[in-house]
Amino acid sequence: MPDRELDGRVALVTGGSRGIGAAVCAELGAAGARVVVNYVRDAAAAERVCDDVRAAGGEAVALAGDVSTPAGAQALVDGVEQDVGEIDVLVNNAGITRDNLIMKLSEDDWRQVIDTNLAGAFFTCRAVARPMLKRRRGAIVNMSSVVGVHGNPGQTNYAASKAGLIGLTKALAKELGGRGIRVNAIAPGYIETELTDALPEEARAEILRSTPLRRLGRPADVAAAVRFLASDAAAFVTGDVLAVDGGLGA
Repeated sequence: MPDRELDGRVALVTGGSRGIGAAVCAELGAAGARVVVNYVRDAAAAERVCDDVRAAGGEAVALAGDVSTPAGAQALVDGVEQDVGEIDVLVNNAGITRDNLIMKLSEDDWRQVIDTNLAGAFFTCRAVARPMLKRRRGAIVNMSSVVGVHGNPGQTNYAASKAGLIGLTKALAKELGGRGIRVNAIAPGYIETELTDALPEEARAEILRSTPLRRLGRPADVAAAVRFLASDAAAFVTGDVLAVDGGLGA
């Protein structure tokens, strides 16, 4: 791919202030995109991500917005379209976990995960669909998980939300493809983030034994996959789920 294959395009990354989202913002900025770093609470972290993008020669702006509500998602998309430019790339990365065995899982923890991880992606996709359809172009990348494909004990809410994203991706790819809009998903395995840093050593060792590449993934590994799916190099790729898991789900 060329070094600046997204030059001049606007990319909105939800949950872009840390972890995988921050790496995605940096990667898309390096590809030439004008990156909108969406966050909910931590404005300082979002501004640091913007500084990193700019330091690498890209353009970035931080924009607050809670995509777990219809009004929040619509306001975010409207704000980007009005103040930054027409959205060419949407990356639905915002997500949370509230892990527990199902017997102990509260209704609030179920709803919060579904509302943020799945409903939030639906709301943003719905908000960008109309302008993208009018322009007959666009790329949407939804961040699923290997857990959404294979399940995981203690994560019924998270697994359901990430599996739902796969269904959303495949349905939207068929619904929007006739107007030139591509919709794909990425299913990361275990990635080096704050969540995996907290894993007990025994659990970490078992993950490494089960992963053919014998390491955890890095946020940059996922970001590179997003860059590909957002670019014209993936012009004939839609409705796909790209596993970035070191072979864990093979």
